[in-house]
Amino acid sequence: MAYSGINLVFHHGSMFHHESTTSLAKPVRLCASSHLLSATCPVTSACKPLCRRCSCKTKRLVVRCCSISEFVVSSDANYGNKQVISLTPRLYDYLLKNVREPEILRQLRVETASMRGSQMQVSPDQAQLLAMLVQILGAERCIEVGVYTGYSSLAIALVLPESGRLVACERDAKSLDVAKKYYQLAGVSHKRIP
Repeated sequence: MAYSGINLVFHHGSMFHHESTTSLAKPVRLCASSHLLSATCPVTSACKPLCRRCSCKTKRLVVRCCSISEFVVSSDANYGNKQVISLTPRLYDYLLKNVREPEILRQLRVETASMRGSQMQVSPDQAQLLAMLVQILGAERCIEVGVYTGYSSLAIALVLPESGRLVACERDAKSLDVAKKYYQLAGVSHKRIP
């Protein structure tokens, strides 16, 4: 069955909702399930949506979320229905070597690592994802609530167009001073609205 004009909206971990943009019919109810893979099954080819009918005659899209990693935690009560993939030190080193982290962000990351509460800082790959989303969307106005030392907001400000504006909200004056210092060093303080 062809699915033209479908919007997929990410909702609550692994649940997806979609509506047809060409039909006035009720939205299709979707569910998600997971399955185990053998060690030879590549994750990218296995995580494909599958359509089927359930007993209540509603169309369902079964999104098979899977991982061949032994570090996936899916049944721990503390995580609810979320799946967490832990990074080994070797994998994290690989990630840091291959992420496109501007020098100013690297300097901020190093300074933040010695501060109290440094676990609140996003990782370089998360900041790169945020920056990429800003670029893809062509965003000109962004807001960040909870700036800490400004790593993710600086990553966003670096990719905003010159006319772009970033509203950065932080309660802790000491952390915000670090963020302001790096906005100035990166030459993006004109994009920030205090």
